[in-house]
Amino acid sequence: MKLVVAVVQDQDSNRLSNALTKNQFRATKLASTGGFLRSGNTTFLIGTEDSLIPKLLDIIRDNCRAREQMVAPVSPLGGNADSYLPYPVEVEVGGATVFVLPIEQFHHF
Repeated sequence: MKLVVAVVQDQDSNRLSNALTKNQFRATKLASTGGFLRSGNTTFLIGTEDSLIPKLLDIIRDNCRAREQMVAPVSPLGGNADSYLPYPVEVEVGGATVFVLPIEQFHHF
């Protein structure tokens, strides 16, 4: 048994949720915030059998894509002004960060 923790960008959240439901994976969705861009994310908690991990990872990969996005600068708050960029920059966002953890027990009541 494994616990899969998938952190995805909010833009991919509904698409991934629908794909998980269609493939009969049960998931708990949690709202979360990314630290680097302070943007909205969704964290999925998915408990599943070891044998289904490859299928689950394929579903996540197929529904969470990376994209380029222009990001407005954030002024340094008590930080080093030398690293402050006064103009928007393009960064890669999206995709998914996935953790697969071993689980000793899983109960659904």
